[in-house]
Amino acid sequence: MLRKGTALRRLAGTAVAAVLVAGAASCTIKNSDDPGEDRVAAARPGSGTAELADGSGTKVALVPGGAHPYFQPWKKTGAAAERTYGLGDVLVDETAEWDQQKQNNLLSTLAARGYNAFGVFGVSPTDVNTTFADLKSQGLAVASLGSCPAGDTNEADFCLSTDVELAAYKAAQATIDAMGGKGTLVHLTGNNVDANTQLRRRGVEKAVEETGGEVRLLQTVTDIDKDLQTAQKAVSDLLAAKGQEIDGIVTTAYNPAVAAAEAVGSSGSPAKVVAIDDDRKILDSIESGAVSATVVQNPAGQAEIGAWALALLQSEQCVMSTPGQIVDSGSFVVTKDNLTDYDEDRQARTEALKKQFADELLSCR
Repeated sequence: MLRKGTALRRLAGTAVAAVLVAGAASCTIKNSDDPGEDRVAAARPGSGTAELADGSGTKVALVPGGAHPYFQPWKKTGAAAERTYGLGDVLVDETAEWDQQKQNNLLSTLAARGYNAFGVFGVSPTDVNTTFADLKSQGLAVASLGSCPAGDTNEADFCLSTDVELAAYKAAQATIDAMGGKGTLVHLTGNNVDANTQLRRRGVEKAVEETGGEVRLLQTVTDIDKDLQTAQKAVSDLLAAKGQEIDGIVTTAYNPAVAAAEAVGSSGSPAKVVAIDDDRKILDSIESGAVSATVVQNPAGQAEIGAWALALLQSEQCVMSTPGQIVDSGSFVVTKDNLTDYDEDRQARTEALKKQFADELLSCR
């Protein structure tokens, strides 16, 4: 869920100069029944396969920053990745509080227990690079999953995350479309000091600016994603104070999205709501018409591709062609029109990510 959108969009393009070296630096994903090919090519680096030869020695720990519904798919997908790729273990573990030092302590404990590959959603984007560097110094494979460090440096092997600026831009565009292209918009989001939040604000502001004054951003409400109760109170207070002025509500954090869907649906407010993620309440609200759309992310893809790539790195079958690459895991607008089949697009994105890693980002032996 984090990183500068410009960097992500550059990587999402067709070429990254440091990666595409005369076409020889890519790896192939072989099917297990491909005839006549060794699983690990004894050729020069970059000419081999990204099909994992032996993942049994890789124990992957997927470590969220704390408890949050966003990470629920990591558990199911992590277990599936363990079976699919024959990994030694895939564990999802988290601290009770969102605290970087407590997360660091948990990571140290897991490393002492033999986990040697880490997919981490860092609590503090400004401090997590120190954590990544420490893990790397112990010979461990490290991915920043779901969020990337703030700034221009990523000390993890790679970051696989939503381009949050782009996702917020899509959400604001969808809200403006639902408003008929004009009116007053409110943005509900998360912690104001979070680098993610600043990127989301920028995405929403860009969409509003593109209307040429037809849409006015009335208010951006931050710091309301702590829990659902905090978000519900904030939305209730907002509608009581300014409900008559609001034509659209764009939400770019989970708890405000659920709260806005509930409040608009129960109050009969005419405001158009666009949410984030695919909580069952949000999907039901789209079906009923209380919510116009939602922008879903790809946490399952982050867990699957993250675990697979980490195993390739930890087993030393592959290296990153350019360490610290930033990769957009995808975001998708869901409306009533694609409510029943949007997950097909998400699964296709995950398959495309696997191919991107093999073709562009990994150099395998």
